Amino acid sequence: MSAERRVGTVSRGIRLPIIRQGDDLVKIVSESVLAAAESDGFELRDRDVIAVTESIVARSQGNYATVEDIAADVRAKFGGGTVGVISPILSRNRFAICLRGIAMGASKIVLMLNYPSDEVGNELVSLDKIDAAGVNPYSDVLTLEKYRELFGVNKHEFTGVDYVEYYGNLIKEAGAEVEIIFANQAKTILNYTDCVLTCDIHTRERTKRILKAAGGRIVLGLDDILNAPVNGSGYNEKYGLLGSNKSTENKIKLFPKDGQGLVEDIQKFILDATGKHVEVMIYGDGAFKDPKGKIWELADPVVSPFYTAGLEGTPNELKLKYLADNDFKNLSGQALRDAISDSIRNKGGNLVGNMASQGTTPRRLTDLIGSLCDLTSGSGDKGTPVVLVQGYFDNYTN
Repeated sequence: MSAERRVGTVSRGIRLPIIRQGDDLVKIVSESVLAAAESDGFELRDRDVIAVTESIVARSQGNYATVEDIAADVRAKFGGGTVGVISPILSRNRFAICLRGIAMGASKIVLMLNYPSDEVGNELVSLDKIDAAGVNPYSDVLTLEKYRELFGVNKHEFTGVDYVEYYGNLIKEAGAEVEIIFANQAKTILNYTDCVLTCDIHTRERTKRILKAAGGRIVLGLDDILNAPVNGSGYNEKYGLLGSNKSTENKIKLFPKDGQGLVEDIQKFILDATGKHVEVMIYGDGAFKDPKGKIWELADPVVSPFYTAGLEGTPNELKLKYLADNDFKNLSGQALRDAISDSIRNKGGNLVGNMASQGTTPRRLTDLIGSLCDLTSGSGDKGTPVVLVQGYFDNYTN
């Protein structure tokens, strides 16, 4: 009789060499996972998940663009005049370099910042200060002068940056005139210009619809900039500038494109090498919120842009503590274990509405696993841009 497994889900960071443009990522990722298994003494199993961070995928693809490329696209699409730039996130890594390119492609930028915080929770001014000032953020429009009069200088809690000053100076240094306002109704920008670039991530389609209905003449989102190559640049047909990161002071790395073949090829490589059918995904930001800083991690348009078919869907799980406390509250020991095991084995294909499944996180598998992987790999110097997750699809009966 085989020994009982005592370990459930395991998440391992896998070390890789530094990836450069043109590297064979299928071979490097697959062989690195196999080498890790050999060196650490574990075996791959069916339904293990190999997750590859989006940054090394984009790097291997050479999916880069310069601020000049951004400027050329903005100039071509907006005409080089005044552009209203609304709802940007407050980020040096994510948005500042994009803003420089946007400003280089316009004569004037009307920058409309959301307050008290941006879309992903970076705070521009505290709610306590807004309450004290008697300001209604849902309706009140503030000029830069009024903002400073009411709230003074507010530096980001974690970065120490005054983003109002930082973005304003960045636009001027790029050669454009700048006007900064603070508002939360998208159509407010149409009082200043009918050419609008909306920079929100997850609400962009609604914002575009509102602006067009209210009379916006040219209404585009970040996903409409560099959605095709400019002078041979990188691009992302679906997401444009969304999901991009600063690479150098003059260059951005775009979100990866054409990754479906990559995940399926890694899956095949592992199957050929081991006989095991693993799942493979590309992941970026996780989808979780920091309870102290109130910052939502997901600045990418999606957690996982590409994944193999076995990662489609949501979990289908029963809550063990519900079964133990309710259905089988009079059982204990082996009898309780057998009863719960039978419930799991006989659960239906869809547990929606079943009380025994309440509280079991009805979110997409790729969002859940991608978040686990983002926390495992980190964003700094761990050197583990691939994560191997084992046992995620196990349950109490395995």
